[in-house]
Amino acid sequence: MINAHFVGDNVRTSSPLAFSMYEKSRWGEKKNGFVEFSGVETLYFVERNKTEVFSGKKKIGFDELLRKFKKKDKKIETKLAVFSDLRSKGYIVKTALKFGAEFRVYDKGVKPGTEHAKWIVYCVKENEQMSWHDFAAKNRVAQSTKKNLLICVVDEEGGVSYYEVGWIRV
Repeated sequence: MINAHFVGDNVRTSSPLAFSMYEKSRWGEKKNGFVEFSGVETLYFVERNKTEVFSGKKKIGFDELLRKFKKKDKKIETKLAVFSDLRSKGYIVKTALKFGAEFRVYDKGVKPGTEHAKWIVYCVKENEQMSWHDFAAKNRVAQSTKKNLLICVVDEEGGVSYYEVGWIRV
């Protein structure tokens, strides 16, 4: 079990197990002697009873964590469904804020830093609408970063459908 702490807006730990998980499967990010977990990583671990998160000495449960993260990210539940599904399939999933996307996904067996991500991911609920302009912009970002665009659609039951989009030359 990993014990982690809320420090400011971040969840971090100095647990040797967290460092081992970072080295093996790139969970979290190493920063200043700690492993820092993203919101979805934290929720993923807490939901599976792999991590306990504390604010001071008070333990924070899944529902309270979800509320905290939802204040900053309205799409956190949709992202968690996609993150969980991709991780369960063996992919390395990292944040992609600098690309204006939810995630970048590395092919199985690839570690970030050794190769580039294969996909840039956008998560949507099945009842959300996306304009052609938004779609084209997302595809352009993926193309300019030499990644494939992966649109992940989460249905009402939490199931995820994947649509890979690419350019073809005619």
